[in-house]
Amino acid sequence: MELYATIPSVDKPVSRLFFGTASKPFLAGENCNRLLDEMFDLGIQTIDSARNYQSSEISIGRWFQESGKREQVVLLTKGGHPDLLGRRRINEKEIRKDIECSLRNLHSDYIDIYLLHRDDPRKPAGEIVEIFNALYREGKIRAFGGSNWTHTRIEEANRYAQEHGLIPLTVSSPNFSLAEQVRDPWGGGCVTLTGKDNEQARAWYQENGMPVIAYSSLGRGLLSGKITSGNMADYAKLMDEPARKGYACEENFERLRRCETLAKEKGITVSQVALAWFFRQPMNLFAIVSTSSRERMQANMEALNIILTAEECSYLNLQQT
Repeated sequence: MELYATIPSVDKPVSRLFFGTASKPFLAGENCNRLLDEMFDLGIQTIDSARNYQSSEISIGRWFQESGKREQVVLLTKGGHPDLLGRRRINEKEIRKDIECSLRNLHSDYIDIYLLHRDDPRKPAGEIVEIFNALYREGKIRAFGGSNWTHTRIEEANRYAQEHGLIPLTVSSPNFSLAEQVRDPWGGGCVTLTGKDNEQARAWYQENGMPVIAYSSLGRGLLSGKITSGNMADYAKLMDEPARKGYACEENFERLRRCETLAKEKGITVSQVALAWFFRQPMNLFAIVSTSSRERMQANMEALNIILTAEECSYLNLQQT
């Protein structure tokens, strides 16, 4: 698979691997210039952030200022996350407030891909489409869509856009990985494409080809290589609460064991097996991955060229023994 693809309304190549910044140094607003330079030099010029990732946007904005690379980077950020009391904020005032704050933090005049971090089904989808289109006309955002939006809500929004001659949502960011998300890791409406219950959603994305920018593409670290089937007793110590809540189950531990078996046979890593499976699925997929290691990201990139057979994919996903 080619490293770069296109996304409607984004005028730059988009790498299939997004560098995720929901990690400790970015959350703390540390100087992450060296790591960002390393990712960029590898060819990973697509970055994922969010308004509620604490100071992540500040770290990215510092790098933009000091490196001068803003125009060479595809930046995805998100807004409209519920507040600390869980109150939904999907309205024009709050969305605009988040965007203006993000633009200041990022030292940028625009956002390449803007997503609403959560949905509010009580809001008419058409109202949200109108807000997106206004921001697009103002030049503040380019591609836009939803993070943790169901495919049925995206359909609703895009019907409105078609009927009213407006730009539709062109990108979506749900959870998807070999590891099934068995419970909502954070609460508040996380959406996954994993599991038998979501076959219809996967079929919808396969049919229409909408870019899926998947978060927790390695099961929030379960399939990253940090955990092995031999140290599952330490899982609770090694993984954070969202990882334990979302992915800790016997079926996922068996998927990990099978990744290890196949990795040993092929002389590759567990994360390469998991990502090779991911990119073998029949959707227009992009993976958000976080790392503090140039070498680990290089290995993730190599997974794009690892071929798994249909039988191997079925084996990894517990569909055959």
